[in-house]
Parts: sequence; structure tokens; C-alpha cells
Amino acid sequence: MKNFLICIALLVIVSCKENKQVSETQNIWEPYNDSLEVIANADHEISRMQYKLVQSKVLDKNDVFLPLYNKVSSISESDYNTWKPLILEQNIPNIQSHILAGNLTYEKLVLFYLYRIYKYELNKDVTLNTIISLNKDVIEQAKSCDEALAKFPDKKRHQIYGMPILLKDNIDTKGMKTTAGAIAFMNNETDDAFVVTQLKKNGALILGKVNLSEWAYFLCTGCPVGYSAVGGQTLNPYGRKVFETGGSSSGSGTAVAANYAVVAVGTETSGSILSPSSQNSVVGLKPTIGLLSRSGIVPISSTLDTPGPMAKNVIDTAILLSAMTGKDNADKSSVTTNKNYVDAVTNTASLSGKRFGAFKNLIDSDSIYATTINTLKSLGATIVEFTPNKVDLPGFRSILSIDMKNDLPSYIQANVLNKDELQVSNIPDLIEFNKQDSLIRIPYGQALFEGIVADSVTAEGLNDIIANLENKSRAHFNAILDENNLDAILSVNNYYAGFAAVAKYPALTVPMGYKPTGEPESLTFIGKQFEEYKLLQLGVIFEQATKIRKTPFGYIN
Repeated sequence: MKNFLICIALLVIVSCKENKQVSETQNIWEPYNDSLEVIANADHEISRMQYKLVQSKVLDKNDVFLPLYNKVSSISESDYNTWKPLILEQNIPNIQSHILAGNLTYEKLVLFYLYRIYKYELNKDVTLNTIISLNKDVIEQAKSCDEALAKFPDKKRHQIYGMPILLKDNIDTKGMKTTAGAIAFMNNETDDAFVVTQLKKNGALILGKVNLSEWAYFLCTGCPVGYSAVGGQTLNPYGRKVFETGGSSSGSGTAVAANYAVVAVGTETSGSILSPSSQNSVVGLKPTIGLLSRSGIVPISSTLDTPGPMAKNVIDTAILLSAMTGKDNADKSSVTTNKNYVDAVTNTASLSGKRFGAFKNLIDSDSIYATTINTLKSLGATIVEFTPNKVDLPGFRSILSIDMKNDLPSYIQANVLNKDELQVSNIPDLIEFNKQDSLIRIPYGQALFEGIVADSVTAEGLNDIIANLENKSRAHFNAILDENNLDAILSVNNYYAGFAAVAKYPALTVPMGYKPTGEPESLTFIGKQFEEYKLLQLGVIFEQATKIRKTPFGYIN
């Protein structure tokens, strides 16, 4: 009896200690007064970087980081440093080879990235405000990958297997909220988007969701890119509050740049993958409309929206792209592809004999672009300089406005599992919801939402605009490509992204240098419909020949 009582006492003591440990972790993040940061940016030369706030007023980082905190905090700095050369800045094939050799596991891979996320995102001096939510089951899911590999080591698997991926938070993910950065959607529960289903089918691990420009930057005018009411102001790791993050896939770009995951998924309507990829010195592919499914993604435009891969290198971009492809009957534009995009980056040749179109005005005004053009010539490419004819895109804004007016209610009806709990079902509802607390919900206004309601273009008129812009932009590109027998047109960052958008043509952006200030700049390859294979092949040759990309200095360790 005495021994029994001693055991009970010990259990009580241990239990109390465990409870104490849990309670001590309840405030691993303390909200801080960001007014000095706001004041410091008040005179920024870019007016939309004159922020009204930096940290989110509604997202409690404790809610995001506490569920996995004990597991992550059990990792020692020694563990982290042992894994770092096997993972940091390594491409997927290299990481997989380390795992197959027994030097690494999928669980350790996940813990490495979580360690980095906690290390930087829970420090107010270096946080990028990039992570909106984390998958609380991801460590156990990684263990399952390790167990399956040990049990069936010879089974053929996609290279994305076991790789931790971050998703832009407008992509539906079962068991995680899909907010689109908006307070009205903070409790939005869904099943998996088609591309997420494909990723999981191929064994990928969803690590979490990342910040974005709210409503994919179709809410306010002149407001900061990378801002959302849920996530706060996303910051650029190459220059926090100095350089723009690009939008709207800002979190995807900053997360990849800072090595928070192997790769990330973004979405684009017009420039929203190309811009943040360029600004954060990562590779981004905006695919041909229909190559990747759009169902299960909070929409702007069913005409122009597309998800796309973002990665530190072209090889990983191709692997992620291939892991998401597939015919989706729920998306009227979805197609079947038999292309092996990984082959495009492994069976490469040279740029000898390749022909590229280069903008004369960019050669004259952009020294990095001009230097890159000379580099391509030295690699054997033929450069045809051109001055494009002036082409307008009349009605472009109406495509976005009328599509969103119709597509958002359709998304809510088809995808939101708890729609009865949402206070909104359409754009007018959202406008009224935001007005109830404008300082918190819409500190930069909602002029674009108001423009959606005011736009009176009819369905017939919209179809005419879409057809006109598609035909006009394709004729514009094709004249340059065909008359000069070009393999691709070369642009800078998201320059000409609007034309590629309405043409529904693909574009691949690859790091090409840094301005004297340290701000990244990228070379963008634009081709015709479903020429992703060619663009990836050209991109990887350029990337491997130049090896331009640098890790952001403050995020090396």
C-alpha cells in the first residue's frame, strides 16, 4: 500500500510538471507595438510601402505555433546544423538521395523546416509574417512516409514524395482553414483543392499555408502588396520593409526564398506568381490556363486564374508542376497532358541555335537585363531585338470584376463546407462586412470591391472582351515569335504579364541578378500555349550556366 501511494504521488508530481511546461509555452509569441516600424516607412519612396501596420491585428501566432512547439523545441541546434548541409538550398533530387542513402529521413526534413520557421517567424526582428497556419499532423505524416519507404524501399515513387510544401492561403486544404487573407473567411472549411489532392496522391506533405495579398490583390487600390488582414504585412527577406515582396503570392515567394519549405504553390491571375518570384529571387512558373486545375481555389477570375509552382531552382519547379497535373472534370478548362516535365530539366542540351526576342527599351534602360542578353549570346543564343507595337487591353479590369462577381458566390456554394457559419455569400455581403470594422478589416479601403459592384458589363459583353483581348494579345505575341522564328520572348520580372495573362500563355521567371541595392531581378521566358516543357528546358540551361541566385543574407544560418 505504501509503495502504491508513492507511485501515485510521483505521477501527480510528473503530471504537474507537464502541465507547468505546457502553461509556460502559452505565450511563445507576444504581440508588439509596430508603430515605430510604421513611422520608419512613412517616407518610403514607394508610396504603397508606407505601411499602416506590419503585424496582423487578428492572427495570434500562439495559435499557429503552439500545437507543434514541444516537438520542434526538442530539436537541438546540433541536430539542425547536422541536417543543414543536406537540406539548405539543396534541390529535391539531392534531398531524396540523402534520404535513400540513410543520411536523412522525411521526419528530420520536416523538423528542419519547422525549426527554421520557428527560429525566424517567432522573432519580431526577422519575422517575414509569412506563415498563416501549420499542419499539426505533418510530423506524423512524415513518419508514415519513412515507414512506407522502409517497408517498400523499391517501390517507384514521384520525386515529390515526402517533400514539405507550403500553399498560398487561397488554396483549399482539408483540415486547415482557407482564408484568402480575409477576416470574413477566417473560418472557411473545405475539402482539398484538386491540385492538393494530386500532391497528396503523389506523397507530398502539406507543411502549412502562407500569407498573400488579400483576395489575391483584388480588394484595394494603391495598397501594399503582400498585405492581408489575417496575416499582416509580408516582408521581403532580401530587404525587410525595404523591397516589395511582390504579389499576390507573396508568402509563397518569401517562404521559398527563406528556405521555409522545399517548394511552394502560388496562384496567378496577372503577375501574381511572376512578381513575387522575381522580387524574392526564386523560380516561378505561370502555366497555360488549364494545365493545372483551378477548382478548390478562391477565385478572382475563372477566365485567367491558375495555380503554379514556385521553387529555388528550375528542377524543383518542374517536379512540383508534374506532381499537380491531371484532368479535373470540375474545371472546364482542365486538360490532360502526357508531358514529362522532369525530363525537360534532366535531358538538357545548350542554348546554341536558340533564338530569343529581347525588348530594345529594356536593353537600353536595364543594365542587368542588358548584361544577361550578352551572356545568352556568349552561350550560343541568337538575340533578336524588337520594339513592340503599342497594344491596349480595353476591358481587362471588367474581366476580373465580372468574373469575381460570379465566381466567388459559386466557389462558396461548391466548396465551403460550413457556409452557414459564414456571414457572407457574395461581394455586396463582403463590402458590408468590411465596413463594420474598417480599421481592422480594410485599413487600405476596398475600392476594387466597390468597382466590382459598379461594373455593369453584361455576360455577352464580357465574352466579347475576353475573346477580343485573347485574340489581340496572341496576335501580338505570335507576330514577334513567328516572324523571327523565336523560341521565347525575354522579359524582366512581371513586365508584360498582363498580355501573357489574357493570351493564356505560359511564363517562367528565373533569377538573373541583383541591383546595387541588393534587390533581386529575374529573367522571364514567355512562350505559346502549352510550351512549358520548352520554357523549363531553356530556363534550366540559363540557370545552370549562370548560377546567379543567392540566399538572403539574414536567413543563411
